[in-house]
Amino acid sequence: MGRAPGDDGGSAEAERVLDDPPGPGAPTFHDVTTVTRTGRVEVIAGPMFAGKSEELIRRVRRAHLAGLRVEVLTHALDTRYAEGITAHTGDRIPARAVADAPALRDLLRAGAPDLLAIDEAQFFGPDLVDPVLEAARAGSIVVVAGLSVTFDGDPFPPLPALMALAEDVRKLTAVCSVCGRDAAYHQRIRAGDEDGLEIGVRSVGGAESYRARCLLHHERS
Repeated sequence: MGRAPGDDGGSAEAERVLDDPPGPGAPTFHDVTTVTRTGRVEVIAGPMFAGKSEELIRRVRRAHLAGLRVEVLTHALDTRYAEGITAHTGDRIPARAVADAPALRDLLRAGAPDLLAIDEAQFFGPDLVDPVLEAARAGSIVVVAGLSVTFDGDPFPPLPALMALAEDVRKLTAVCSVCGRDAAYHQRIRAGDEDGLEIGVRSVGGAESYRARCLLHHERS
């Protein structure tokens, strides 16, 4: 069977393109692999009892298995546990407590780890965004876990900004304590509600202070 007109020219041109060396400024294989190893921001967000800390712990342990240099941080405001991150399931990993975003930036001046894990991101406030981006630009995979909403159901900074800027976002839900549906909120226990406790706005707590709620059963304080 004969070839259609133009087949020889097309094949020759394809071979020539494949055989030609890259031109000036074209990325080499080394350049491409370097690009794929640059830093990134990953966010794990959701209400209380959604498994955010469990997911953060899983990623940290996976990084350790891969032989990466890992730094794990949490906010000093959360004093419920000894030095470390403890999930509601009881799973725990060591972590360094940091008072605020400037202290985090000072800590990172010693060098960017391969993986930087930050729990309780909501306590750092909006000032956390810049250090996170700086660490990613320096080559770290930055995994940030925190509350996406307050107990009133409002967006909880800095998570909304970090979610918008991140390469990867994992949005988790809990289980509504009233109906069992997916819960994107958590409810502060107020006087006359369930256990009859009165919890302050800035209180750090767990199941003794808050309950997971779906949109239908969430009530603003």
